[in-house]
Amino acid sequence: MIDDHATADRVIRAALPADTEAVTALHARARATYYPDGVPADGTDWTAAWRGAITRPDGRVLCLVEDGRLAALASFRTPEGAPADTVKLFQFHVDPGHGRRGLGTALHAACVDQWRADGRRTAVLDVHVDNRRARSFYARLGWTPDPDHPPADGDHHLDLRFAVPPVPPVRPVVPSVPVGGE
Repeated sequence: MIDDHATADRVIRAALPADTEAVTALHARARATYYPDGVPADGTDWTAAWRGAITRPDGRVLCLVEDGRLAALASFRTPEGAPADTVKLFQFHVDPGHGRRGLGTALHAACVDQWRADGRRTAVLDVHVDNRRARSFYARLGWTPDPDHPPADGDHHLDLRFAVPPVPPVRPVVPSVPVGGE
């Protein structure tokens, strides 16, 4: 699962309460890239929201740490009212300036491994319509528009769906037998 995604300079791990400030700051930097007129002030206390997500027993926040610095994050859980085999990716961000280096792809692969391990078959998310980079990223990874939730007129988000691939079958190892009596 998550342990399979560590390299010498990069590790993907569960976020800890001590990560809350760094997670909140990365989230703010990432959101600022797709709100051309500035991030809307909606009154959300993002530090409290992230602290809640990190400590929530029914959810997960994964961090990709590169060279000792938080570089990407993902937050997911089963949305209220959804089937138990469905997971919603609520937040997925790569720190601006760290894009196009495979960090998002590595973090997404860790998410998919975790979803598989948790028995999830479907993942859903909503993406801001102006976030073209994220929309292209998700499309490359197999996310498609959710036919059950088409966008409404004037909606600023697009709902996407992802079929979590099953665990690949393990092929038995068959010992080779020498031919010709050797």
